[in-house]
Amino acid sequence: MEKYKRVKLLLIFLAIYSVAKTSASPWLPMEGNYPGSYCLSWRLAIETNNVRAWRTVPVQCMRYVEVYMLAGQYDRDVQLIVEQIRVYLNEIVLPGDGMDAWIFDVDDTCFSNLFYYRFKRYGCDPYDPTGFRSWAMKGESPAIQPVLELFNELIETGFKVILVTGRDEETLGQATLANLHNQGFTGYERLIMRTAENKKHSATIYKTTIRKQMMEEGYRIWGNVGDQWSDLQGEYSGNRTFKLPNPMYFVP
Repeated sequence: MEKYKRVKLLLIFLAIYSVAKTSASPWLPMEGNYPGSYCLSWRLAIETNNVRAWRTVPVQCMRYVEVYMLAGQYDRDVQLIVEQIRVYLNEIVLPGDGMDAWIFDVDDTCFSNLFYYRFKRYGCDPYDPTGFRSWAMKGESPAIQPVLELFNELIETGFKVILVTGRDEETLGQATLANLHNQGFTGYERLIMRTAENKKHSATIYKTTIRKQMMEEGYRIWGNVGDQWSDLQGEYSGNRTFKLPNPMYFVP
């Protein structure tokens, strides 16, 4: 974990240094045609799902995304969302029958792939399934700390936490289990991954099917957290959904 903290601090320094060489700051709203102005609008549009099925980050927004992810705004955004989840949790009274569920996505929800996407120009390069698989097999993705804290609070409160990921079970099952464990994600009810049966389904259809199966088993889905709209859309999404920011890639 300390290794990633040191690397992140270095990346922050490099990002701020490169930005300081420009005439204005790209993470502030700007007048005119300055790229920072466009990129702020672009990020708002993708996070609200008004821009859909985008394949790559606009090249002129690479530096903007880098600074957003590294210089503190992403961390503050995630923290605010987690605080809102806690507000919602305070309103829930659990029946106590062991069937109260909470769903989390895994990639860029439980742990971060930022260090991988740095080498993909923060999403400006097209998705590389071979490259990502090689990264994921290392099992070195660091936890997103506010989410880990929330995860543990939910388990302590009595929720059955269920992780639903689009990762392939055959190739990434063991690496994913190990990565979750080494980052402190333990005590969850189950980890559900893609199998040959649902490998060709879109993320929305695949995750909707899983949630339907859970509800048929008798679970009540109180909350659902993910970084992609496809984690949250479709039927049986739960009482509340919470989207974490991710300006680096889109999963249909």
